[in-house]
Amino acid sequence: MRPGLRRWADGRANRARRSCAAWKRNKAFGLEVAQRLDFETFTLIYLSNESSPFEVELTVNKGRAEPYALGDGYGHLAFSVADLDSEHDRIGALGLNPKKIVEFNHDGALIARFFFIEDPDGYKIEVLQRGGRFQ
Repeated sequence: MRPGLRRWADGRANRARRSCAAWKRNKAFGLEVAQRLDFETFTLIYLSNESSPFEVELTVNKGRAEPYALGDGYGHLAFSVADLDSEHDRIGALGLNPKKIVEFNHDGALIARFFFIEDPDGYKIEVLQRGGRFQ
């Protein structure tokens, strides 16, 4: 079963072909191009998988050569998975360099277990263990 997408997100991609190929090639989340809408000055690309109705929308502004500044906010995409350790190993075997698994505690109670990877444009993607409020 593919990791479940639990929310909607929009990102800016500098080069559509590179971003779509990376999402498809890495197979980490099973995302495929669901629809591509080409406009005069920009293109919208919707990526999804069969596990949920969630979609990632990539906006590609035509004629832009310089990378986007991601800013100092900490917005990110999150996927929930049934077995975090297996997904960490699988994603690592795909060459996606997952960061170490973190256990997030509050007042001695485990709140979440997760790790991050980055997409080709530098956006952070959180992969977290399903459970509690993270279903």
